[in-house]
Amino acid sequence: MRQGLKVSVAVPVGNAGPATDSFDACVRSLLELPPDEYEVIFADDGSTDGTRKRLDALAATRSNVRVLHLERTGNPAHGRNAALSVALGEFVFLMNAHDRLEPGSLQRLFERAKETEADVLVGRLAGDGPPAAAFTRDRDRADLLRDRLLTAVTAHKLFRREFIETHQLRFADRALSEQAFVLRAYLSAKVIAVAAGHVVCHLAHGAPGAEPEPGDWDLVAGLSAIMDIVEAQTEPGVQRDRIAAHFFRSVALRRLGPPFLGLTPERQELLYGHLKAITATRFPGSLDTHLPVHLRARAALLRTGDAKGIADLARAAQGTRLGAELGDLRWAGHVLSLTLTAELLAPDGSPMVFAAEGDRVWWVPPSRVDRLDPALREVTEAAGEVRMEVYVRHSETGEMHFLPVTGDVERLPVEGGVRLRASGEARFDVGTAAFGRPLDPGVWEVHVRMRGVNPARTRVVRPDHGVTSAGMMAEYPRRLVVPCWSDKGELSVCVEPRSFAESIALVSQAATVSAHEGAVFVSVPVPYVPPNGGPAAELVLRRVGGRTVVAPALIEPGEPGRFAGQLIAKLPGGRGGLTRGLWRPKLRMDGSLVDLRFAVETQRGKAVVRTLETPRPPTRWKRLVASVKRRYGMI
Repeated sequence: MRQGLKVSVAVPVGNAGPATDSFDACVRSLLELPPDEYEVIFADDGSTDGTRKRLDALAATRSNVRVLHLERTGNPAHGRNAALSVALGEFVFLMNAHDRLEPGSLQRLFERAKETEADVLVGRLAGDGPPAAAFTRDRDRADLLRDRLLTAVTAHKLFRREFIETHQLRFADRALSEQAFVLRAYLSAKVIAVAAGHVVCHLAHGAPGAEPEPGDWDLVAGLSAIMDIVEAQTEPGVQRDRIAAHFFRSVALRRLGPPFLGLTPERQELLYGHLKAITATRFPGSLDTHLPVHLRARAALLRTGDAKGIADLARAAQGTRLGAELGDLRWAGHVLSLTLTAELLAPDGSPMVFAAEGDRVWWVPPSRVDRLDPALREVTEAAGEVRMEVYVRHSETGEMHFLPVTGDVERLPVEGGVRLRASGEARFDVGTAAFGRPLDPGVWEVHVRMRGVNPARTRVVRPDHGVTSAGMMAEYPRRLVVPCWSDKGELSVCVEPRSFAESIALVSQAATVSAHEGAVFVSVPVPYVPPNGGPAAELVLRRVGGRTVVAPALIEPGEPGRFAGQLIAKLPGGRGGLTRGLWRPKLRMDGSLVDLRFAVETQRGKAVVRTLETPRPPTRWKRLVASVKRRYGMI
């Protein structure tokens, strides 16, 4: 091993493209590593698009970059194995060619691995999905099941190289090789540690070079290989059953949900047959108590050979979802408080009802699938564990953090049983939400997840009642924080808007407009008005396909954290002003123009606000054409 070499980063590459943004970002993040402490190994999978020449040119100028020229396989497992065979660092970190390292992350991981004497160090990742349950806190000695490490089975981890060689860990040339490699590592390691406090790597899902989606038979072969590992490295008992149930749920039963209905009948029959065969040999019915109740029904139908029942259950499950309602949004000092309720909803949008007798609770299966053993339908224990979680996700980087939530679960008696509704209050403190550190600037989406009977997640949508558009200058550090809504009406919180004008644009969907005595008055909320009143402002409206009207805007302050200020502009109507039509507004401040998130429609002395996601009503001509088409059966 080269003296002082801390980490070897192994990156399989295959036809990454001459100048793709994500691959460029990956390379830039790797070139920031100190060359005397880190090496980068690109394993090129027979690229034919110029990637190989580009990597060779990079290696010629960077002493810590190596390129392995491999035969084309189309599978990143081959490149990962080649890189592991030549790595020289004390540790190895695995990532894909379109992922991006967070600056300073490997140094933090290396220090933490040395401190904990870890064989495997699991670091926080940022991507499109919900945050893995393993990353609620740091752990020096993590437990596979208690700390839910099976929710983090991608290869993006720090592995002690000596540990890899001792146990001859390699990626198999088959489906699910990544999960199999990580599972073997988890079960072989003396020490697994978790570093949850900082994002290590930003994942690029669906990019070229990722492990391909397996076919039906390949999937079954990969799942069988995983079960071989489970049975070879665990003793019969609860641990083995819970690990087996996890892969049964996440790999096999997942394929039989609503997406199953999108397959051709031939493909449905083939997939069902493969999964039925492996279930009969590798997944006994004793595992089903470790499954969520709706998957117990799927498993029972799979074992009894009821292919029609599987399709009926998938059809009945379409539309089942989590609903989250925002009761209140208010500032408590510099902390934003969100009062929320969450409840599982049936496909028709009504609350899901469970059968109940005393303290016992049962899932009520769809009428087309009512043959499930009552013992497997009981969810009393799971109902007692129902809880609501709230997390925020950065809209650009994908970084996620849980918010502290206090609350309870209510059992609401209704005709035929009970409803299970979680309620609570989440606290959004911009100064501490990132594991005690301030959140980065940007827009943070608010998500709700409910655990227990049927795990599900959703976004928080705008309620019918009014909520505050007021922002607040949060402390530690002092930055503006603005609650806002997406074009789909989903709640986000913007930390440190880039300008005063942008802070107004974030909440401009709540604008109002009125016509009076030949003029049009536009009022836009202002979440926070600085003590000096802010720069001079103009409202610029351009008619779609037409001319532009400009008017000065007056800004009236509100009260920080309680009610928003107002930006008010008076625009002339009629000839020379806002004539009939649809007008798109911009805000001019400090010499720049910012788009506002609404439109103004004027007609016959009236003016209305239209949000950008609301379709414009059909014109009289379009209504006439539609009427004719209906009359003659054309629509």
